[in-house]
Amino acid sequence: MISMSLARLAEIVGGTLHNSDGSETITAGVEFDSRRIEAGGLFVALPGERVDGHDFAAGAVAKGAVGVLAARPVDAPAVLVPPLPPGAVNAGSVALSGDTDGSGAAVLAALGALARHVVAELTETGLAVVGVTGSSGKTSTKDIIAQLLEPMGPTVAPPGSFNNELGHPWTALLADAATRHLVLELSARGPGHIAELARIAPPLLGVVLNVGTAHVGEFGSREGIAATKGELVEALPHADNGGVAVLNADDPLVAAMAERTSAKVVRVGESPDADVMAVDVQLDELARASFRLVSAHGETEVTLGLHGEHHVGNALTAAAVALELGASIEEVGARLSTVERRSERRMHVTTRSDGLVVLNDSYNANPESTRVALKALASVSRERRSWAVLGEMAELGEDSVTAHDEIGRLAVRLNINRLIVVGERAAAMHHGACHEGSWGDESMLVADAEEAIAVLTEQAGPDDAVLVKASKVAELWRVADALLGAERAAGTASAASTVGTGKRDGGIA
Repeated sequence: MISMSLARLAEIVGGTLHNSDGSETITAGVEFDSRRIEAGGLFVALPGERVDGHDFAAGAVAKGAVGVLAARPVDAPAVLVPPLPPGAVNAGSVALSGDTDGSGAAVLAALGALARHVVAELTETGLAVVGVTGSSGKTSTKDIIAQLLEPMGPTVAPPGSFNNELGHPWTALLADAATRHLVLELSARGPGHIAELARIAPPLLGVVLNVGTAHVGEFGSREGIAATKGELVEALPHADNGGVAVLNADDPLVAAMAERTSAKVVRVGESPDADVMAVDVQLDELARASFRLVSAHGETEVTLGLHGEHHVGNALTAAAVALELGASIEEVGARLSTVERRSERRMHVTTRSDGLVVLNDSYNANPESTRVALKALASVSRERRSWAVLGEMAELGEDSVTAHDEIGRLAVRLNINRLIVVGERAAAMHHGACHEGSWGDESMLVADAEEAIAVLTEQAGPDDAVLVKASKVAELWRVADALLGAERAAGTASAASTVGTGKRDGGIA
């Protein structure tokens, strides 16, 4: 965050000073959790499902905040934001379940205005904003992009999937005068949401990974999803002003977005039409890919430490971004070979001391990401017995039964040895597997995570591989945690690190 007085903050957001002469100066970051406030920071008072941030304003100032961004008077120096006009369209209003009077939407609008001002000021001094969207893979790709850019200058990226109307401006406000790259995820619950996020932090480079069926119940069709995801490339500056759209050449709906932008278009993928291409892709025994990266900048060999063939496309996308921002092909190849998984519960592969392999991909799920996870399990299980523990893929609307049925059938076609379907909402997976040819104990429907844990504890062997995958609502990470819990307690678990995001990890489509 760049330094500014409360008086200047009030000017930017159109607010009024309260319990303040305006001289108090913000020197640290913006925070909406009073427990995390830093000395010199700005506390953002937001209503929540159980508590209201306004009630914690005085406590935040006592802990070091210089002021509060609020919707109503508080017992602290503050900038009070104006209410939104009646009928105003504001995507943030649906992000806060406790926002019964619109005060949260007003504060979010002000937070967005502040972020827009700060990003505009920093862009004038050399900040490059990279925006990433797509139906799946945003968080992993964002993490890879950040790791490729960090050696080129200070880089800010959100923790986990902090990609909505709150997380987006919060992340943008982490940038300061030293920041050279700001890497942001852009998510959507409906048309116009990505366009609004792009107005808050206008991207110089925009990445569209794919158009799948995640949240199709809200968008109506894949074409509807494509229309919304493409709002990112429409927001890019003209090629003459440095705008670059990085598009997946292997996804026809994404490739077609080239017609919707005046920015330079860089296509990535395994298609012969790609400008940044992967050739001779090979997977090792833990589904880690190696390939030759081919581009107009030259060629280089890449060996990824990430698990799953889907990371090839993510790596190509990150490579394209880094190349456009000045990295050499040799630097890109070397950095790709050292990237690590930074966000938790996303294809986190751990081998227990007894040989059991756990693929924890339980953060979220949609049909596309579940397919690639099953393929990764199949690759890992060439010499192992495989278990897929799958739960509900949420927000699929009227396509839900069909989509779950197809995943169950795919598990059989991939020769997954055992399928455990958790919860009635995912029951069509079990039925699909049975209709495809599975029988007896090869596919089973269980009521909850505890029952799945009991089955695995009794039946999974030391040389098996277990995939855990579902939407967040299913909380199936409890299964992976149970499989690894005793080992962790004994201090013999994998030393692979994770970035914990907790309640901050508010990702959506």
